[in-house]
Amino acid sequence: MNDNDLGVMDAQSLTALFKAREASPLEATRAALKRIARFNKEVNAYVYVDEEGAESAAKASSRRWGQGKPLSPIDGVPISLKDLTQVAGMPCRGGSLTTPDTPCDTDAPPARMLREAGAVILGKTNTPEFGWKGVTDNRVFGATANPWDTRLTPGGSSGGAAAAAALNMGVLHQGGDSGGSIRIPAALTGVFGFKPTFGWTPQWPPATEPSLSHLGPLTRSVEDAVSMLNIIGRYDYRDPYATRGQPDDWGEDIGKDLKGLRIGFSADLGYATVDPQVAARVREAANNLSELGAEVVEVDPGFASPLDTFRKLWFTASLEQCSKMNDEQRKLLDPELVDNAKQAEKWSAVELFRALNDRARLTQRLEYFNQQFHLLMTPAVTIPAFEINHQVPPGSKMHDWEEWASFSYPFNLSQQPAASVPCGFTEQGLPVGFQLSGGRHDDIRVLRACHAYMRAHPPRFPSVPNPSEYAH
Repeated sequence: MNDNDLGVMDAQSLTALFKAREASPLEATRAALKRIARFNKEVNAYVYVDEEGAESAAKASSRRWGQGKPLSPIDGVPISLKDLTQVAGMPCRGGSLTTPDTPCDTDAPPARMLREAGAVILGKTNTPEFGWKGVTDNRVFGATANPWDTRLTPGGSSGGAAAAAALNMGVLHQGGDSGGSIRIPAALTGVFGFKPTFGWTPQWPPATEPSLSHLGPLTRSVEDAVSMLNIIGRYDYRDPYATRGQPDDWGEDIGKDLKGLRIGFSADLGYATVDPQVAARVREAANNLSELGAEVVEVDPGFASPLDTFRKLWFTASLEQCSKMNDEQRKLLDPELVDNAKQAEKWSAVELFRALNDRARLTQRLEYFNQQFHLLMTPAVTIPAFEINHQVPPGSKMHDWEEWASFSYPFNLSQQPAASVPCGFTEQGLPVGFQLSGGRHDDIRVLRACHAYMRAHPPRFPSVPNPSEYAH
């Protein structure tokens, strides 16, 4: 089996070969490591690669498959974890000069679960400092670039994971999402990203704002996302917000069609301004969902922009983080993160209490909407990818990333499942994604609809960074 062939395969194809003894986890791991060596200098997706550890884990997995005793359906599959997730034996810088470069001695829940399942951990992927913004650059490792055009951002904060998924530098990639940090980079790089119901994918230590944060997969397919969710979507007592009730098989409905599903489609949620090309691709996707058998109805979900509510919580989390640091450490932080913290200093306890009440009313409104419609469809983000090392498109009148991520953070506030699904490209060749969200604990339904769409309209991925340079 050719390494290059193994390097572009999904989890199901790899494990079928492992089972048939036509390829080994060691060969698959070496193929993934070769792709990292080949592409990472251009996109900076990985900030830490553990070649020795990956090869050792892959050899152990190869022995298990040879004995017919794999630990799980993803035993031997190459994976990555975001550099906000603790992995024993690897540093966890979180993109910050304030953190040490010493290896962690403990696995966070997703790392523990994936390691126990036999997955081969390749390394850690890039994030902005503490995951605070919707693009991926920091003072420790620099910026991650978009594989479709390395002059542009892949989004964030799981931008490293998204770039790695787009180029198949590993197969399964773990991200985190407190305001869109899985769905934003999925949309801007053309991969699939899924944010599960809050509490169903446990995390520890707690995130910057633990009640907003969801861990989930960035992959090339829904099947691969399910493969990861079936491992990390399990209860762990260390997460004080973790809940039980996860499906035994997160993908139990992904073979079903869309008949009987009622989808509410909102092009702007009543308050967002959307780039015309993004709007056109998403409307085409809505029509495609209708052709696949869903009832798609254009609606106004009936809530105002929750931007102020989100900022109250998110900026206060930055303030709390800064308050734990001394003056010398604060000088090392991203200045824009510090600016957010300074804004939060002005808010009273009453204003924060009102934000919590507003959050509850938004959640109530969205849960009511999902009694009328099974799913809500919107664009994933309002704009295509823009210049790297900027928080907003240069020359725009925007001030921060939340202004162009209008569709994502409402569903962190509501703690509902939501996904970004690739649905074509702009005239400039940049990916576009649409978002599907569901009521809390309706994850299986969201995954079912995403799979049906992607099966009927398979996405296209870059074969190399900057693929347009190689076009004839």
